[in-house]
Amino acid sequence: MKFTLSWLKTHLDTDADLPTILKTLNAIGLEVEGVENPAEKLAGFRIAKVLTADKHPQADKLQVLTVDHGDGQPLQVVCGAPNARAGLVGVFGVEGAVVPSNGMVLKKTAIRGVESNGMMCSTRELELGDDHDGIIELSPDAPVGRVYADWAGLDDPVIDVSVTPNRQDCMGVRGIARDLAAAGLGTLNAIIVPTIAGVGPGPDVRIEDSEGCPAFFARTVRGVTNGASPDWMSRRLKAIGQKPISALVDITNYIMIDLGRPLHVYDMATLKGGLIARKGRSGEQVLALNGKTYAVDASMTVIADDEAVHDIGGIMGGEHSGAQDGTTDVLIECAYFTPERIAVTGQALALTSDARGRFERGVDPAFLDEGLSIATDLVVRLCGGSPSEATRAGTPPAALRTVAYAPDQCLALAGVEVPADQQKRILESLGFGVAGDVHSVEYQDGMPVSVPGHWTVTVPSWRRDVDGWPDIVEEVVRIVGLDHVPSTPLPRAPGVARPTATPEQLVERRVRRTAAARGLAEAINWSFLSEKEAAAVGGGDWTLANPISEDLKVMRPSLLPGLLSATKRNVDRSATSVRLFELGRRYFKQGERATVGFVLAGEKVARGWQTGKAQPFDAFDAKAEVIALLAAAGAPVGNLQSFGEASAAYHPGQSGTLRLGPKAVLAEYGVLHPNLARQFGLTGAVVAGEIFLDAIPAKRKSGALRAPYAPPPLQAVKRDFAFLVPDAVEADALVRAVRGADKKAIVDARLFDVFVGPGVEDGHKSLAIEVTLQPGEKSFSQEELEAISAAVVKAAAKLGATLRG
Repeated sequence: MKFTLSWLKTHLDTDADLPTILKTLNAIGLEVEGVENPAEKLAGFRIAKVLTADKHPQADKLQVLTVDHGDGQPLQVVCGAPNARAGLVGVFGVEGAVVPSNGMVLKKTAIRGVESNGMMCSTRELELGDDHDGIIELSPDAPVGRVYADWAGLDDPVIDVSVTPNRQDCMGVRGIARDLAAAGLGTLNAIIVPTIAGVGPGPDVRIEDSEGCPAFFARTVRGVTNGASPDWMSRRLKAIGQKPISALVDITNYIMIDLGRPLHVYDMATLKGGLIARKGRSGEQVLALNGKTYAVDASMTVIADDEAVHDIGGIMGGEHSGAQDGTTDVLIECAYFTPERIAVTGQALALTSDARGRFERGVDPAFLDEGLSIATDLVVRLCGGSPSEATRAGTPPAALRTVAYAPDQCLALAGVEVPADQQKRILESLGFGVAGDVHSVEYQDGMPVSVPGHWTVTVPSWRRDVDGWPDIVEEVVRIVGLDHVPSTPLPRAPGVARPTATPEQLVERRVRRTAAARGLAEAINWSFLSEKEAAAVGGGDWTLANPISEDLKVMRPSLLPGLLSATKRNVDRSATSVRLFELGRRYFKQGERATVGFVLAGEKVARGWQTGKAQPFDAFDAKAEVIALLAAAGAPVGNLQSFGEASAAYHPGQSGTLRLGPKAVLAEYGVLHPNLARQFGLTGAVVAGEIFLDAIPAKRKSGALRAPYAPPPLQAVKRDFAFLVPDAVEADALVRAVRGADKKAIVDARLFDVFVGPGVEDGHKSLAIEVTLQPGEKSFSQEELEAISAAVVKAAAKLGATLRG
């Protein structure tokens, strides 16, 4: 919600300066998102008069001007504007000024061999409009030498506040002024509603969809002359980013922003019969004011005549029936549309507008007559014409609501003690009615005691969000200032606190700490992807009907796209080694899946004079991270089986999965597929992996504590075996076979060498395995070691392996 400081002060009588107003807005819950003063960027631009204008000697389309900018020394300026001429008064940028439209710093220069000092400016160059056909032409009596922004009234800060969805009253400047007045920053000026002496009956307007449009008020004005809106109105609209169109259209926009009351003006010459607020019908379409055609249906409220639909009720009018330059007779619509219907229609059509933003929150249902009268008065004063009587179809839902409230509830709920008389003043200044005594007398132990009274608070029609006494407390505390709410710790129960983390949360903590300890930096990404990113990893099951943006439309089926985007950002900032992980959720039709993802890119060792030779990451680096994180998550790492390629996101032949059996996939890892890496703008080796925490079998709970650590009494024995195996035999299968040869004595087996070359026949490879044997009560005898070795060779032989000589 944007407004200028002077606009605010038409409703608020205050001497407060801008910093005080901004501080108060934040304190009462109206967050200030930004403040911009157009005069600041126009400080170097002055009113100047062209004294002479001669043809440029080297260019037909350029002129050499002599310009008086008020310092007594005329300057020579080269100008290409077709309207430049002697006697013209315009806006001149002095040397050193910055052109707002492009950031160019003006300086003395030579254009086609002729010296030029400064620049005569167009409205587009000063960001005051779209006109770029010529330089600005001011009134001949404009004061030469004066700063243009001061003379044009542009020294007026524009304030942008963020209005929460419940504060429909603050979608108008008057509502914001009311809040500031309640906070003690001045007095709210009375609003003057003109009395309209209508001539003749009102227009034919009816309601057939009372659920979507409970009330439809209207009045005609005949004999109007549409033209440009007055300077004061167009200046305020332009200051907040609204483009002035014509007086009739600008009046409706101005009232919408000023008072939070959307209206619409129809050109009566385009209407065929009366206007009806009804439900849309199958096959009907409307060409809206934004130039797009929308199909309506029975779930939407429309405004139509006897032949066609002219308005998507409460959201956007139709192009055909809107006010034009030649419009002479108009119908002014001031209706109430239910917020729920507006929200459903807007989402279905993917159509947003300023009117929708207000009707969706809920406009004041008791302000229809007043809004119609104010609009009619402005039309008559600015465009002329003769108004009719008003037609009032339907009844707005403006029944008063009351809330029982006791002032001591403020302290009980919010922890802030506010005197009862101050609470009453705050509520009344916000428009609430307060009935009841501020204090009453009760007898305690036979003594009269003054206690806060009990009130009946009447909720104003513009506050549909206030429903009960906690809302009343919120209003009081908000105006007093949220910074006055004390920080009071919650009482702590005696004894040892119970653990609050779930087993799943404990697993995630361990995994997060392990990843960080291994040198990975945590990334936190959106849970949404673009459709293109989701398709790159197999596509997502869930597509949002109303996404934040098109780039955040699909619930992510993988953590990799977000991590790869983060990797690209780091690489673009000269990071030579990127190690990122994320712990989050993937989303499928079956539900959410807890997952850990990581990406390693660049070099294992960062460059530097004291570091070793840099090497790129490979699939085995990814596998090492996967195994470490699985161990931290409590997975039975010793029982994992390695399978072939992972999903299509990984490079074939340089990726794999770790499973507990053929179907229970716990993780996948490997080198990223080149196509996927290229899609995210990454070059070089990029490895990644995902651990599926939901697939890890949960450990059974035991009532006993974990047994104390007891180191083995005897030292372990290691034996190396080298086997010749066919190329088709996987190393993991051989290691598992060796480990299972004697489950009591063998505690570990690992591959430490792979050899292919001289001495190894074709179609075979040499795999060297280190076997760790752990004796129990006594050391192994020679016969026991030979028996274990024989069992190892026998187990390997089942896979076609022979002991290498």
